[in-house]
Amino acid sequence: MTVTYSTAVKNAKLDAITAQAGNAALLRIYDATGGKPANANASIGSCVKLAELVCGSPLAPAASGGVLTLNAIANDASADASGTAAFFRIYKADGTTVICQGDCGTSGSDLNLNTLSFTVGGPVADSSFTITAGN
Repeated sequence: MTVTYSTAVKNAKLDAITAQAGNAALLRIYDATGGKPANANASIGSCVKLAELVCGSPLAPAASGGVLTLNAIANDASADASGTAAFFRIYKADGTTVICQGDCGTSGSDLNLNTLSFTVGGPVADSSFTITAGN
């Protein structure tokens, strides 16, 4: 049998993300040069940071219904590099402590963007971001 969680437990798990991220967490978007890291604990390796956006303070209000909806995320007026977005990481404001990692796509992904093609110096925006707790 599969373990399932109540909505209250899911919300608590999601709220832990906000607690760990703290204020002004960073949303970094990477290409997958050399291969995407296996998980949030693995090294970035040769992946290239395409953009960095600053998350709101706090990261999100309390989770509801098993969904964490992030506060406003500041746009990155100038992408760091050109490439194809493959995955993201959320870091604490210190820029070194990883909170989570997920895939980028244009639909049905962890982070949906209007385009995966980034051009150095071009603007990067994320108008909304939610994380849904699974069972």
